[in-house]
Order: sequence, then structure tokens, then C-alpha cells
Amino acid sequence: MATEIQATSIDYRAVLREVRKRRKLLYKVLAVTFVLSTLYIFCIPRYYTTDTKMAPETESSIGGGTLGSIASSFGFDLSDMETSDAITPLLYPDLMEDNGFVTGLFPIQVKTQDGSVNATYYDYLKKHQKFPWWTRMMGAVMNLFPKKAEGGKQGKADPYILSKDDDDIAGAIRNQVKLSTDKKTGVITITVKAQDRLVCKIVADSVRGHLQQFISEYRTNKARTDLEYYKKLVAEAKHEYQKARQLYGSYSDENSDLVLESYRAKREDLENEMQLKFNTYSALNTQMQAAKAKVQERTPVFTLIKGAAMPIKPAGPKRMFFVIEMLMLAFIGTSIYVMRDILRTEDNALDE
Repeated sequence: MATEIQATSIDYRAVLREVRKRRKLLYKVLAVTFVLSTLYIFCIPRYYTTDTKMAPETESSIGGGTLGSIASSFGFDLSDMETSDAITPLLYPDLMEDNGFVTGLFPIQVKTQDGSVNATYYDYLKKHQKFPWWTRMMGAVMNLFPKKAEGGKQGKADPYILSKDDDDIAGAIRNQVKLSTDKKTGVITITVKAQDRLVCKIVADSVRGHLQQFISEYRTNKARTDLEYYKKLVAEAKHEYQKARQLYGSYSDENSDLVLESYRAKREDLENEMQLKFNTYSALNTQMQAAKAKVQERTPVFTLIKGAAMPIKPAGPKRMFFVIEMLMLAFIGTSIYVMRDILRTEDNALDE
């Protein structure tokens, strides 16, 4: 056992000695690796990231009470049980998979920090992105082949029937905008990546506003539908009431001097009908006001926990770490190559 350990130790020392003997090879490999990795990583455009956090108001029936506190202490989340909404906060990140939501981000107006670009988010991603030289070269080669032109419509048409350009931009947005929800607290985090610091902040704020609008419209959808229905009924009832009032007024003016019971009876009938129309109009108007209050009640309140700050330093690529990692891999690879030569030499010696 001790002999094997000693042999293993001698082998490692032999590797180190062989590496020293072949240090010129090691220097060449490290130098080539340094140059190639540096050329590669400096061609990759730098990008910035920022995030913003918010907490939407939820309907509380269980989670806000004692039972919810006890369940939370054991790591259980009862937020899904305490709301009748089909879309819970845990499903909000899945909205980025919906073309309707993503194409709604196309018209966001962005501006770069140096002021050289002031365009929509769609145009910024399509026309003002930096790419490595090999990507630009491949694009130039692809442009040599004629293809059917597909003009992007920036989501103004059906968002579920996209052109190739629009679909590519939607995919780029999905890669640069991420939504996540904390299962315990329900806090929504929006993380945005962009090649410009100011664009990064603008997009994060705009996505938060877009998400708030979506949540508000979803939560108030039924209440707004009811409100529109009552508005229609109130308008019809008001028209019927005004018609009955005009008919009663005209009849009363024309027969004000007559004392026949038949005329009085007809006038009373018209007055009663007018009163019924007014009562209907008044009742529907009350229900419409209640529907307005319901819309306000269903509109959620959002608490901004963390605003999107303009990043100071780029988030990537980590150029220094990348070069160091490549040098370490080159050193390990060279050592394995030397070790293979040593093992091959030892095998030949044993065969002899």
C-alpha cells in the first residue's frame, strides 16, 4: 500500500518535471490561448442588467388570518386558496410566453444614454444592437441569398400571427426580460438585460407598468363588463323615461282645459307610466353607480418595493474571468498531454 502511494507521488513529480522540461510548449499554448480568448471575449458586446420588484394586492380570506400565519410558518403558501382569480401571482412569469403580452412591449419608447438612439423597443432591438463580427459576417452571407420580404408590423396586427422578423424580436425580448415570483411573499421581480444602461432602466419601468395594467384589466374585467352593461340599460331607460315625459307633457298641455273623465284617466295613465319609467331609470342608475364602485374595489393596489436603478457597471461578459478560465483549461490540457506521453513511455519500457 505504501509502495503504491509512493509510486503515485513519484508520478506527479514526474509530470511536473516533464512540464518544466516542456515549458516552451506550455508558454506557447498559454500565449495562443490568451490571444485567442482575448480576441473572442472582446468581440462579445457588453450588457447591463437591472431589476425592479413590486407586490400586487391580493384578495385575502384565508392567508391573511391566523390560519395563513400558521401555514406560512411551516413554509406553505395559501395564496392560491384565498383568491378566485384564475391567474395567480405564481403564473405571472408565464405571461412572457404569450405573444399578446410580449408584442405589447414593442411600442415602448427607449433612449440610449448618449442620446444617439431614440426609438421604439422594437426598432432598438432590430436596428441598434451590437453583434460579434462573425455574427455580422453570417448575416451578410445570408443577405446574399434572395428571400421573400416580410415587413414587421410591430404587433399591430394579430399578435398570434407574426412575421419572421416579429417572431425574432419577440424571442429577443423573452431572452432579455425575465419575470419571477417569490412563492412565499408573492413579490414579483422583473429583471431586464440590455446593451445600454438607460435602455435597461426604461424597459424595466415600462414592463412593470405593462404588467400592472394587465393585472388591473384582468382583475376588473368582469366588473367593467357589468358596468358597460348597466350603462347601456341606463341609457335605454333614460331614453324611455324622456319619451314618456314628453308624451305626458304634450298631452297635458293640449288638454289642460278639458274636464272629461276620459281625458283625466288617460293623463293619469300617462303620468303613471312616466313614473314607472322614472323608477326603472333611477333603479338602474343606482346599480350602475354600484358597478362603478365595484370596478374601483376590484382594481388592485401595487406596492413598489424596489425601483429600477440605472446600472453603473456592466453585468457581463466577465472578460478577465473568462481569460483566466481559458488559461487554466489550457494549463490542465497541456498537463494531461504531458502525462499521456509519460504513461506511453512507461508502457513502452514495461513492454521491453
